[in-house]
Amino acid sequence: MKLRSITLLLVAELAAMSLWFVSAAILPEMLREAAISPMRQAALSSAVQAGFVAGAVVSAVLGVADRFDPRRVFAASAVLAAIANGVLLVVPPGSTTAILARFATGALLAGVYPVGMKIAVGWGQKDRGFLVGALVGALTLGSALPHLVALAGGAEWRITVAIASVAAAVAGLIGLLVDLGPHHARSAAFDPRAITVAWTNRRVRLAYAGYLGHMWELYAMWAWIATAVAVSYAATMGVPEAERFAKLTAFLAIGVGGLACVVAGLVGDRIGKAEVAAAAMAVSGLSAVLVAITFGGPPWLTFVLVLVWGLSVVPDSAQFSALVADASPPEIAGSLLTFQTALGFALTFVTVQVVPQIATATGWPIVLAGLALGPAVGIVAMRRLSALTRSER
Repeated sequence: MKLRSITLLLVAELAAMSLWFVSAAILPEMLREAAISPMRQAALSSAVQAGFVAGAVVSAVLGVADRFDPRRVFAASAVLAAIANGVLLVVPPGSTTAILARFATGALLAGVYPVGMKIAVGWGQKDRGFLVGALVGALTLGSALPHLVALAGGAEWRITVAIASVAAAVAGLIGLLVDLGPHHARSAAFDPRAITVAWTNRRVRLAYAGYLGHMWELYAMWAWIATAVAVSYAATMGVPEAERFAKLTAFLAIGVGGLACVVAGLVGDRIGKAEVAAAAMAVSGLSAVLVAITFGGPPWLTFVLVLVWGLSVVPDSAQFSALVADASPPEIAGSLLTFQTALGFALTFVTVQVVPQIATATGWPIVLAGLALGPAVGIVAMRRLSALTRSER
């Protein structure tokens, strides 16, 4: 039953989260059809983050993941998010309505990702790092899919939008087939004070700090890496060829990170989640700096470095979530996980929005190198958490 439920959950998570980077994947094709200002281009991506934050805060404060059947929350959220994403098919590209539709999509995905984590952690304790790692891996692969679909669909960007919406709707139906694990716990009453544990519990607080450093880098990299490397590639090849190669690069870079999440989860359960998170951030931060230094150089070198960056930029995400789950009372774990993602995505709203603005003013290399600041902060937090764990033992 555990294998069946986790497998179904992973498939549903992968399909539903394909909605996240739809606008980033299709942006070049949309720009050929309509004039969209740089501000609105950024808003199409950052609106998802803003919506997710709004949805996650409401969900965390109301304890949605802890008070209601998470399978029904997951299913309803995925289906409604599919409908919201489908609005892009019938409104002008880059319009205010399109941006609002992306906001709504993000808000509804707050009922998919953290709720999926709540279901996953209910199936184990000793293998919790692996369970959450597998879930984040599915999320990562889902996030990469729009780039692959856009590459296959060519200039017709509406095909990508339609496929992602259908996939998310199917994900909602699959979510209803998942069983709840033996460690699943429900909160009997609404208690907004539950999220104060994020400040009063030092282990939770340090896990949150590491997560924020991680999120400084992650979604800015995911959202804009295709655009950035297209500029880098265009220095030595034609623009159409550079854009196609950039889509492939983005898909592979995000996708390999999903596979790394599973491996990191297995290793984290054995040697320590904080240690694995710190190692991943060290590699990703260094990769960001190297991509900046070699920007505009040989395409093969940029391609390899971006793949290493993509491989290392996300595996720590699951470890932070597992650390929060380990340190939380089971009956409020869902609220604390949801609040964690709310804080992280609030930060990404800023980074995703300002990255293209700064890149326009200073160039991409400075922006890419600046993303390494987040991992540096996260490493400090994880070293302190490791020291705290050793002292408690």
